[in-house]
Amino acid sequence: MLNYIWAGLIISSLAFALVSDIRDTANDRFRNDDPLSVTLEYPEGYRPEARSVPVRIRIDPERYRSFYGVDETPADGYQGSVIRTQRGTQLRFGTGAPLPDPLSRIRRFSSSADDELQGTLVTETPTPDSSESVAAVQFSPVRFPRLHDITQAAFDFAETAAEIALGLIGVLALFLGLLKIAEAGGLIHQIVRVAEPLIHPFFPEIPKGHPAIGMIVLNLSANVLGLGNAATPLGIKAMEELQELNPSPDTATNSMVMLLAMNTASVQLVPPALLVAVMGLQVNELILPIILVTGSSLIIAVTAAKFLQRLPGYRRSDPLRLAAEEVDDAASSHSTSEDT
Repeated sequence: MLNYIWAGLIISSLAFALVSDIRDTANDRFRNDDPLSVTLEYPEGYRPEARSVPVRIRIDPERYRSFYGVDETPADGYQGSVIRTQRGTQLRFGTGAPLPDPLSRIRRFSSSADDELQGTLVTETPTPDSSESVAAVQFSPVRFPRLHDITQAAFDFAETAAEIALGLIGVLALFLGLLKIAEAGGLIHQIVRVAEPLIHPFFPEIPKGHPAIGMIVLNLSANVLGLGNAATPLGIKAMEELQELNPSPDTATNSMVMLLAMNTASVQLVPPALLVAVMGLQVNELILPIILVTGSSLIIAVTAAKFLQRLPGYRRSDPLRLAAEEVDDAASSHSTSEDT
């Protein structure tokens, strides 16, 4: 279901972006075919034949708002450079210049790797007895910018997802291997025997001595100690053990819901390692708030899970309850047939 929700959100965002881009194209929001008028201030004693000359670029605010039909106002001036080549004269704004919209969006389509807004000088008229000149700059056309942004974001996050997945493979392999060793050495059995009286009230459906209790204890212990990377494989293993007790693979049992709720609450006594790395010794001031907040969230999560388990709608969908009713029906029908 979650995959369908994400797919629907992506399709909806693409449709919205496409409609917005078509509207911007129809309104000629980026003035793709019209040059923008600017004033260039050259330094004293510059040589017109120089290939690259630093300039200060000024844009008249009223003309800018009228040209693009926006309310944003450009700065008083921008540092830039004029580069003259055989293919024409190019105007470059300074790297990372605080440009207003829509120039900031145009920059993403016409900039180099240095994040510079670039354009071609169509005309340039020097001012008599002055180092200034009035010029018209033509920028690269902007086509479907929002659709481009969404597509680029999809690729960027796909790359991030791949990096996260590859980074977790080693952690998962390590802790799952340690779990296998602990299980073979009898450590899981000892943990089950010690922790069962404390865990059983939260998970009454788990049979006594079942390995799932040990995995749940290890998972919750990793969360309490702030070991998020260790808690993930332990939680997955605990869910696998609970799934073996589930007669209906497509529906979660009450124990699985309770484990998910407790993990979502993420009760912690030790601050996460990332928070310690960022704040250093100052993290000591947050230990008590962390304990209070996570303890409160755990109480709310357990109470909500227990309460929802008792509601008729959820009770009717409980896999273990349905399986027990099927067994009782089969037993009653068998006894009835014997009596007849």
